[in-house]
Amino acid sequence: MLLSKSCEYGLRAALYVSMSEKEGYVPIRVISSDLGMSAHFLTKILQQLTKAGILKSFRGPNGGIALARPASQVALIEVVEAIDGPELFRECMLGLPGCGERQPCPLHNKWMIERERLAALFATTTLDQLADSSEGVGVRLAG
Repeated sequence: MLLSKSCEYGLRAALYVSMSEKEGYVPIRVISSDLGMSAHFLTKILQQLTKAGILKSFRGPNGGIALARPASQVALIEVVEAIDGPELFRECMLGLPGCGERQPCPLHNKWMIERERLAALFATTTLDQLADSSEGVGVRLAG
């Protein structure tokens, strides 16, 4: 996959939190258990999303993680860029420095088209859209 394992986990966790929005703060141990992720690894990812202003955290017995703003205002591209950075939507598929119109790699022209389509998909898809389309359909977030 093009996304790192951290980014995959971050997207799944953000979607899980958005689907649990009515419950308030969701404990990290619950997210970790329900999604089959290491709590330690997940905590580091959630810290990145909190630092990026996508999530907010609350300590204490009723603490956990919640969205920092409505799910309709959180595009997938924000989650990806908070964890993996913007490189996926800018850099060469083969990892060649300086790849571009002047010095293209063999995949440059095809990857440029797909990269733009992927960026548009992630920029126009929000957490609430995915949550709404997942309700009652049997879509899964865990293995």
